[in-house]
Amino acid sequence: MAGDRSFTDYVKSRFFNDLYSAAEEYVEQNWEALDLDLRNIHQVGEVAMSDMTIKFVSVSDLPDLKIEFDVVVDAEIGVTEGDYHYDEYDICNQWLSIHCTGDLASNLDDFKITSITPYQKGKMPRPLSDALVPYIYKEDLDKVALDFLRKYYPEALKTPMPLDLSKLAERMGLEVVIRDITEDLSIFGQIYFHDAEAEFYDSEADQLVKTSVKARTIFVDPKAYFMRNLGAVNNTIVHECVHWDKHRKAFELERLYNTSASRIRCETVGGIKDGEKDATDWMEWQANSLAPRIQMPLGMFKTKAFELIKRFQKELGTTELIDVIEPVIVALGTFFGVSRQAAKIRMIDAGYEEAIGTFTYIDGRYVKPHSFKKGALLKNQTFSIGAEDAAIQSITNAELIPLVKDGSYLYVDAHFVLNHPKYVAQNLFGEIELTDYARTHMDECCLIFDLSVRAGVRERYHRECFLNRDEAAIISFDIVYGKGYQHAKPEKQKALLARMLAENARMYSELPNSYTTCLKMVKKWRGITYK
Repeated sequence: MAGDRSFTDYVKSRFFNDLYSAAEEYVEQNWEALDLDLRNIHQVGEVAMSDMTIKFVSVSDLPDLKIEFDVVVDAEIGVTEGDYHYDEYDICNQWLSIHCTGDLASNLDDFKITSITPYQKGKMPRPLSDALVPYIYKEDLDKVALDFLRKYYPEALKTPMPLDLSKLAERMGLEVVIRDITEDLSIFGQIYFHDAEAEFYDSEADQLVKTSVKARTIFVDPKAYFMRNLGAVNNTIVHECVHWDKHRKAFELERLYNTSASRIRCETVGGIKDGEKDATDWMEWQANSLAPRIQMPLGMFKTKAFELIKRFQKELGTTELIDVIEPVIVALGTFFGVSRQAAKIRMIDAGYEEAIGTFTYIDGRYVKPHSFKKGALLKNQTFSIGAEDAAIQSITNAELIPLVKDGSYLYVDAHFVLNHPKYVAQNLFGEIELTDYARTHMDECCLIFDLSVRAGVRERYHRECFLNRDEAAIISFDIVYGKGYQHAKPEKQKALLARMLAENARMYSELPNSYTTCLKMVKKWRGITYK
């Protein structure tokens, strides 16, 4: 697709004369009902529209490829003096709403004006953007996904189940074909809205070959993964189904401008290829956001997650969610046929913020699961940073330098943690590590860092990116510690550290000169015994 197309511009270029004639006739026949601002006229004589400007077009969705739309125009109306004693003339402006219908399947050849009224501000019942993309807000994504499933796969809302994607495609009248699309895997999926001659990479011949393609065909490259680490082939198929269900009208608008257009091509980095403007970005965002919600409807996902949590807690002999959260995520991904990362994100959507600290890899090394108080982190913040970033921040960041220099915080297990026995301890090998308490109370003892995407993906996918710090991630980040209200050390950290320093000072002042006596006193103080 070539980017944004404007339905308003298309209406102006094709239907202006029809709209002008209709508005002109309406003014002539209904001028007495209009609230004309007459300043010079004593008695109305002739009333006629002398000019018209199309201000904007509001579009509403209808079944199939039908649409209805209001063309709002500014009609310039000339009024002559009816009293022959005067020679006056007034120019008035009146906004009119011209209601129209049409079918994109017939290229709007059935365009029809159904009514004209004075303009009144209001919203269309099922609004589309000027590019004919539906308005879908973030808070409505789950509702839209449920509506999709009610229409095509209602049984998935009755009991937890993986979607049979061949059945879903069949119900939508689509065919799924798995085949190589490009040599470099830059395109992971594409859907054809019209018959076309298309080029695909032939791995055996090592060249592009032309192939006749039927409309309603989804092609998926089996080697390319949705966003490389947020999904796989199953996600791609659902992604393309969303394009068919939600974006056919936007595509048909493109066809009104460019009759050779036949498909939407989706890149592995999360944008629609052949288009860089906002409309295509929004279509891709909608497909990316809706696909996992369709595969894992929230109610059924919560039911399955609760079942798996109880099962793993029983099997592993624990009541702590943090101890089972990772196997639960893996099991959910397997059950619903989605990637581990997609299941992790859905767990967070379902309210399990403990999932944020799972499957994190820093410097190629696995970081143990950790949890924190709900709401402790903003979506672009983290407790976990790599050794290189930690070193850079500890010698260049003015707010962090004193915290590290005086030993208040140690860099342990990819975190800057408060240096206190409650949070750090030596393991059997003499290595410093986080205590179990620290891993379940990160907000109490660890510093928070801001993340910003340095490379690898567009701005709109940041939420997924910040959760995408696993061993396969291709995304790099800038990490900064910033002292401020949301980053300030909690008062309990300051108080705890002060108490520890005071206790250390007290104990030091009481120690005698005898080594043996000192050792006994320190062992008793620390509660150390040899058994």
